[in-house]
Amino acid sequence: MDTGSKDAISWLPDEVLGNILSLISTKQAASTSVLAKKWRNVFALVHNLDFDDSDLLQPEERDVKWESFRNFVDRTLALQCGSPIKKFSLTCLIDVESEMSDVNRWICNAVERGVLEMDLSIDTFKRHPLKMPRTTTGEVFLPCELFTSKMLVKLTLGTQISLGNIPSDVFLPALKSLFIETIFFVYEDLCYVLLPGCPVLEELYVRHEEFEGIPFCISSRTIKKLSVHYDCESEIDFMDDRGMSFDAPSLVSLDYFDYALAEYPKVNLESLVEARLDLHYSKIIKRPNISGLIMGIRNIETLHLSPASADVISRCVKHGLVLPVFNNLVNLSVGSNNKRGWTLLPYLLEQSPKLETLTIHQALDGYTGDVTIRLLHVKVLLHVLNYGGTAKELEHLKSFLGKSQGVELVHVEVARSVVVDDAIVEQIFGDLKTLRGVSVSPKCKIELEYFI
Repeated sequence: MDTGSKDAISWLPDEVLGNILSLISTKQAASTSVLAKKWRNVFALVHNLDFDDSDLLQPEERDVKWESFRNFVDRTLALQCGSPIKKFSLTCLIDVESEMSDVNRWICNAVERGVLEMDLSIDTFKRHPLKMPRTTTGEVFLPCELFTSKMLVKLTLGTQISLGNIPSDVFLPALKSLFIETIFFVYEDLCYVLLPGCPVLEELYVRHEEFEGIPFCISSRTIKKLSVHYDCESEIDFMDDRGMSFDAPSLVSLDYFDYALAEYPKVNLESLVEARLDLHYSKIIKRPNISGLIMGIRNIETLHLSPASADVISRCVKHGLVLPVFNNLVNLSVGSNNKRGWTLLPYLLEQSPKLETLTIHQALDGYTGDVTIRLLHVKVLLHVLNYGGTAKELEHLKSFLGKSQGVELVHVEVARSVVVDDAIVEQIFGDLKTLRGVSVSPKCKIELEYFI
């Protein structure tokens, strides 16, 4: 179409322009409203709003800049003329005593307009006598309207704040995804007030780093995907008398990072298919008891164990833990940084009669040479990651396998740090073929994957 000197973009349908403006920053999109009357109407069609006060860097100028930020948010919401919002994102540092009312007003505005996704990253401070901001955690009371939205599908709350009492009548009938980033809840509000008020919740993400107030129980009848990341070693004493429980009978996927605790009193994961465990040993709890957790995941099909987890489980086995039979386990991914971790693997394989795929994700440089896995299952794929191609690693691999004649395929992935060319590839592949007839069946297929 020959538009001559006309503005070709302005000829696009308003709905298309609204989608385009939703892809850029809210500040940039709002600036188009002054181009012409038509563009003010177009901005009303923007469905993603993202507000970030990260420009408020100088404490001595903060009051002036907060006023500017508040005016910008208010003007932007006014320009929207009450149009529907798909996603509302707010990142800000506030004086909880005087500015929380602004934040709550904006949240209520978004809820009233049927927001589907809400992302709140709020940090707080209190002023010292010289009127200068000082960052600290503070108690925040979010509006009741947020916890009774009928439209909200995804909610993200963060970070490093103490959340005041959640309304007892929480009801989020459409919420499917909940992300909690270092939030301190009053007593049991997360598990026994908020989660029960989310009847269709499918995904839950809880993360705490060096921040007290860890939930000691994750309870939900509906969640299918759960990620729990606790990096709070100093709080283990607090958890010692409670342990950690998972009551999630519909859960399909679990990703759990934590220090191994003294007890896992209740683990109800009857539908679990896949688990990723990254458990770390702490001298605060010298003899953790993870039997409840291991028994709770015994029916899974896929298990990923970090090197730290292999070490922790091996320690527990030494002190009496009896591994259950993993009757449904077909995929196992494991690695180790020490002899103790490698000695766990043969025992784990014995308890996995249906195993088909074994992935070694840790470089074999740390392998001790006195552990042989002997894969005796009929169909087994051995997948070795981070392979360096050295003669030492090849010998470790041969010793590692022993005589595992059941292996039908060995797939080796060269570490990204290795600079490869045709000669290197030919050398590594030639070395791997020497496994045939020694460590694996002469009919075993050898595959090499590398990155250029």
